[in-house]
Amino acid sequence: MWYFRTWRGSISGSNVEYAIYSITNGIGHALIVSGIRFCLTESNKIRYFLCSEVSVTGIKKLRHLLESLANEDQYLFGKADFAPVFPELSPAALKMLISRSVSDGLLDPVCRGIYRYPRLSPPHGLLLCHTASKLRAGTFNYISLESALSDAGVISQMPIQWLTLMSGGRSGKISCGKWGTIEFVHTGKTPVQLAPDLVYDGRCRLWRASVSLAMRDMRSCRRSMDLVDREAVDESL
Repeated sequence: MWYFRTWRGSISGSNVEYAIYSITNGIGHALIVSGIRFCLTESNKIRYFLCSEVSVTGIKKLRHLLESLANEDQYLFGKADFAPVFPELSPAALKMLISRSVSDGLLDPVCRGIYRYPRLSPPHGLLLCHTASKLRAGTFNYISLESALSDAGVISQMPIQWLTLMSGGRSGKISCGKWGTIEFVHTGKTPVQLAPDLVYDGRCRLWRASVSLAMRDMRSCRRSMDLVDREAVDESL
């Protein structure tokens, strides 16, 4: 049996209606009520999140924004891209807006923090590259190791849905679900040190290692050389 009472109050400078609920059994439940979402857990504790009219005006505004601005070059978005558009939303409310947009099919999650506008198809074979570029936009990264060698035709049997990069950031593998995996491997080298062996790939939006640099990275990272075609490497140098 439910017992509840409601009253009006001011939240973030605006009047919204909200409710406090008590529950008499151990069944979890959730309900949206005029600006606050109350989640009743199995332990009978109440957790709540501000909605700030996310379910209506926020979704409409985001839909209009995406329809107006998204294109073949700009089809990936991060939380930081949306924050300036919704300055009135708290971080928690913005997170809820994005979550609701995913549920409504307005956004398609690629990996944690990166979302795709599903009405646009990504350029063939480039989604992982573009995602890597966006994930670490402020970090020195370049395509290397197996991916660079595979693209140069000197290594065989490289998984298509796997992208390997050297990065000034920490090492780690990022799962992008059906799209594949991005592997970052840390390097302490600077762009100035590696400049002669790097070329910018505009389609990928990333720097790319020469075969010589990719081979040096393979050795320094102790990667398997079993699939490397030595003759092809010599011809490319």
